[in-house]
Amino acid sequence: MNGLRERRRIKAMRSIQERALDLFDERGFAAVTIEEIAAAAEVSPSSVYRYFGTKEGIVVADEFDRMSPEALKDVLDPGDPIGSLLQAVLAYESASEGAAGSDGDGEGPHAAKSPWRRVRYFFTEPSVRTAVCATLDRASRRIAPLIAATGELTETQARVTTNALVFGYFAALEQWYLDGGDRPIAAYVEEGMRPLRGIWPASGHGHPA
Repeated sequence: MNGLRERRRIKAMRSIQERALDLFDERGFAAVTIEEIAAAAEVSPSSVYRYFGTKEGIVVADEFDRMSPEALKDVLDPGDPIGSLLQAVLAYESASEGAAGSDGDGEGPHAAKSPWRRVRYFFTEPSVRTAVCATLDRASRRIAPLIAATGELTETQARVTTNALVFGYFAALEQWYLDGGDRPIAAYVEEGMRPLRGIWPASGHGHPA
């Protein structure tokens, strides 16, 4: 039952997020209210607040931020967090491409279901950028102990390098946006993370190098 409830929750959150993006794209982020988003998604405003907390939270929400510690351990290789990150980015881009194709919304970086649709608000709306940075900080605080537990780095080193990983990803994502989103996000992440490979060499377990 818990699994079914979780799937329903994720489906509802995705629906709200899509309807919100429809409104933001049409009228601008600042002009849209939570109440209007709720009406478009056919849910109550209290449901939107319960799922996301704020309007900014609708844009930045992703499944990683809601992962349990056990699920996080399943997707993160502490010995090769760069490879884990690349795998996650590749899966996200692949899923976005599949959604665009199935809905007939076109191709390219500005297709309705492409990452561009959501990510551009990270860099055009200051309040959304602040919310993203808070999400990244939470992610770093969750990942750092897993990195430290390998025994390869001290706690201080694990904290510093994890911040370099997490906020480095954000910098790579911003460069992708500034360049117009024509190349895969994964290519920017792989290039940007190359200096960190001295800390975390590729594990050889299927992660891109």
